[in-house]
Amino acid sequence: MTRSFNTTGPCDVISHYMVPASGRLPEVPGLVQDGKYFVLHAPRQTGKTTTIQALAAELTAGGRHAAVVLSMEAGRPWPEDVGAATRAILTRARRTARTALPPDLRPPPWPDAWDEGLLSEAFAVWAEACPRPLVLFLDEIDALAGRTLLSVLGQLRDGYRDRPHGFPSSIALCGLRDVREYRIASDSNPARLTSPSPFNIKVTSLRLNDFTLDEVRSLYGQHTADTGQHFTPQSVEYAFASTMGQPWLVNALAHEIVDRMKVAPPTTITVDHVDEATERIVVARETHIDSLVDRLRDARVRRVIEPVLAGTQVRFDPFSDDLAYTADLGLVRRTTSTVEIANPIYRNVITRVLADGLFEGVNGAPQPRSFVLPDGRLDLVGLLSRFTEFWHRTEDLLTADQPYREVTPHITLLGYLDRAVNGSGFVDREYGVGRGALDLLIRWNHTGPDGGPAVQREALEVKTHRPGDADPAPAGLAQLDGYLLRLGLPTGYLVIFDQRPAEHKRVGTDLGFTSATSPSGRPVTVLRI
Repeated sequence: MTRSFNTTGPCDVISHYMVPASGRLPEVPGLVQDGKYFVLHAPRQTGKTTTIQALAAELTAGGRHAAVVLSMEAGRPWPEDVGAATRAILTRARRTARTALPPDLRPPPWPDAWDEGLLSEAFAVWAEACPRPLVLFLDEIDALAGRTLLSVLGQLRDGYRDRPHGFPSSIALCGLRDVREYRIASDSNPARLTSPSPFNIKVTSLRLNDFTLDEVRSLYGQHTADTGQHFTPQSVEYAFASTMGQPWLVNALAHEIVDRMKVAPPTTITVDHVDEATERIVVARETHIDSLVDRLRDARVRRVIEPVLAGTQVRFDPFSDDLAYTADLGLVRRTTSTVEIANPIYRNVITRVLADGLFEGVNGAPQPRSFVLPDGRLDLVGLLSRFTEFWHRTEDLLTADQPYREVTPHITLLGYLDRAVNGSGFVDREYGVGRGALDLLIRWNHTGPDGGPAVQREALEVKTHRPGDADPAPAGLAQLDGYLLRLGLPTGYLVIFDQRPAEHKRVGTDLGFTSATSPSGRPVTVLRI
C-alpha cells in the first residue's frame, strides 16, 4: 500500500508519512513512568491526536503500562448534564478500549454510581482490575464545558490520591489550551476558572510544537524513499519557511503537489511547485484555514492581530489573556520579545479574508491582467494610480463598519493588488513588526524579450501617516532601502496613506507620485494617498 500525506484526521504509520511521536514529545514517557498528571495542549491539526495515539501504543507495547487515548468529545452536547455527558464518554471509551488494548487490559463493566461520581468510579474499577498501571490520555478535554467540565476535573483531582492501584497512574489532559485558560459557561455567562484550580494536581503543561526543518526534511524524505521522487533542498526549505513547520500546512503542501497538481515521479519537486501549491491552498481556504479565519471576528483575537498587521510591535506578555488565547489557536507565534503572525501562509490568508469582506458590494475592483504593458510587464504605476482613485472614492464606505479599521488602508491595497495579479503572479507580504510598515513584493510572470519565461519583481513599502505623527517618509525610505538590499533590487515604491484630518493633509505637488532617493542612493517612487 502506498503511503500518502495526510490532511484529514489522525495519521497511522501504515497509511501515512509521519514524524515519529517520541521525538515530538520526549518528556511524556518519563512523566508516565513517574506517575504524573499533566496537560498537553496545541492548536488544532498540529498532530496532537496522532502523537498521543502513537505514544499510547508505544507505552502499551512496552509491556509496563496500559495506555489508551479516550476522547471527551462525546460529552460536548451536555455541558450542564453531568450524567448524560459521562455516560456518553464511557460508552465511547469502552469501544476505544476494544480496538486499542488487548482483552486483559480492557475495562470491566462500568459500576453504578451517582452522576457526579460516575467517571471517577469507572476509572477506579478499571485501574483496580488492570494488571498494569493505567495511563489515560483524555483528548479534546476542552470540548467539555459548564458543570460537566468542572465535575470531570474535580473527579480526577479527588481520585488522584488513590493512584496507582485504585485510580489511573498517570493522566494527561489534551486540548487546545492550558487548563488555567478553560472557560466555564454557566447560565450563558462565561467566567474563568478561579483558584483553587479544579485540576491543581498537574505537574506540568506541555505544548506540542510545530515541525522543525529537520522534521520536514524527514517527512518529505519518506515520500522519496517510497516513490523515488525527490524534493530539491531549496523546495524543502521554502516549504518550511512558508509554513514555519505548521504540521497541517506541511502535509497540505506536499499533498497538493503530489495528489492534486499530479506532479508524479520521476519529476523532481521544486520551489516553483511549492509556490503554486501555496497559492492554491490560500485560494481554496480549506476547512483547517476556514476554522482559523473564523476566529478573526473574536474581539480577543482582533486586539492582537490588528496591531501586528499594522506593523506595531506587540510585546510578548505572559500574563496577557488575549495573547495567550490567540497563540493557543495557532494564529500568532512568539519570538524572543515580540509577536508575529504564525507563518507566511496564514499572513496571506488573513489579509485576503479581510480584503474580501471589504470589497463585497463595492464597485471598482480591478480585473486580472487589466494592467499589462505592451511588452507583457505589469504596469505598476498605472495600477497604483487606479487604486488611488478607487481609495479616494470608497474610503468612507470601506472604513465605516470595518472592525480592523486600523489596517483598512493596508488590507484594501493588498486586496486590490491580489485581484490585479491573480493568475499571473504573487503578492508576498511581510509585516515590519515594530516599524509600522508593510513590505510587499510583487512577482509578475510574463514572457521575456527572448521568448522565455521571465519574472518582474517590484518592491513596495507601505506606511500610514496618522494624526499627531511625524511624516513617515524618512523612516519609510530607510526601511525600503533595507528591503531592497535584501531582495537585490535597484529601486522600489514607498506608499504612504495619509489618515490625518483633511485640514492637515499635504497639498500641491506633494500629492500623488513624487521621486525620492533612499539613504544609500537608490531611486524611489513615493506615492502619497
